[in-house]
Amino acid sequence: MAWFETWFNTSYYHILYKDRDFAEAEHFISLLVKDLDLEKNAHIIDLACGKGRHSLFLNSLGYSVLGLDLSEESILHNKAFEKSERPSLKFGVHDMRNPIEGAPADAVFNLFTSFGYFDDPNDDRKVFESVSDILKEKGIFVLDFLNERFVKNTLVPESITVKENIEFHISKRIENQHVIKDIRFTDKGEDFHFFEKVKLHTAAEIKELAEQCGFEHVKIYGDYHLAEFEQESSPRCINVFKKQS
Repeated sequence: MAWFETWFNTSYYHILYKDRDFAEAEHFISLLVKDLDLEKNAHIIDLACGKGRHSLFLNSLGYSVLGLDLSEESILHNKAFEKSERPSLKFGVHDMRNPIEGAPADAVFNLFTSFGYFDDPNDDRKVFESVSDILKEKGIFVLDFLNERFVKNTLVPESITVKENIEFHISKRIENQHVIKDIRFTDKGEDFHFFEKVKLHTAAEIKELAEQCGFEHVKIYGDYHLAEFEQESSPRCINVFKKQS
């Protein structure tokens, strides 16, 4: 199995990342939907939704939301938020490389580095193709990715973080244009080792792939405050694309 099929489906993944900044995420999404001028009743797909924090917030803003993720554990968790009196929020297990079933969407959001996991470049193309197929004409695709130059400039090779009395030893390196994070820890007397591996796509590479799959590049932000993108210093590479006819 691929690393993301195992690691994302463990409880330890959610323990390690449980303190993510919800306020920052909600502020970012509020700015984003305002800047994109999405209609209040728009249908948005949250692709690689994790435990649904962005899906829930988008739905609270009045959007119809479908949250999709490969992790069965995450989707099982999210299903508790589906209510018969709130049919505008749904979740499902889905591999982003596969075609998406359902009604055409006004927008697809892929947020917080949920791309670049695949060794085969054709799999990256499949993601763009599946998004294109489910979008309405002139639909919006937001791909929130890390900025490869910033990662290279700021990489911290070794760190330790403690969550729920578990000491996570994290090492990072760049190898063959991938940033690799090794995660080692001991729990209940058992040693564990997981890793994350993300390809460092450049902004130019992402733009080229999108255009090959029928998207027009609309704009690019450099952080979660929607600042202008600076190649050397911006922490994020947040691209907005529009599906062409």
